[in-house]
Amino acid sequence: MVSTEPLRCAGALIVDDDGRIFFQRRSAHRRLFPNCWDIVGGHLEPSEEIDDALAREITEETGWALSHVLGQVGEYHYVGDDGLARTEHDFLVRVDGDLGHPRLEAGKHTEYRWLAEHEVTMLDENRDVNDGLIRRIAEEGFAVLRSIGP
Repeated sequence: MVSTEPLRCAGALIVDDDGRIFFQRRSAHRRLFPNCWDIVGGHLEPSEEIDDALAREITEETGWALSHVLGQVGEYHYVGDDGLARTEHDFLVRVDGDLGHPRLEAGKHTEYRWLAEHEVTMLDENRDVNDGLIRRIAEEGFAVLRSIGP
């Protein structure tokens, strides 16, 4: 039996001391959003809480540890390239670790960038012309960051 419930996801917009947000490029062989820029995050495991998934995904994808959540960025509903519906909860966060040397998850991500707010248009690279989801999430993340101050 196939579930008709959307997959639940947690996403982290990791902020550095200069007010930039961390993005990583998904590898070209990924089924969902191949070769596209993305935030840190992923699917919740069965019975996993969102905050636990957020911390787990940060460590798995970067080697860093969640320090604290600055605020919720938004809740997003979309259907991926695989045809599955998803509900994603994204948060603006700080992490502990060497921010200059993330440990990207082998085989899943190929490079990373810290972007300032004026650089978010690059997130549309390799995305469907009507997508814009990751850029919209980034813009909303920067709006939350501005609202809470330095």
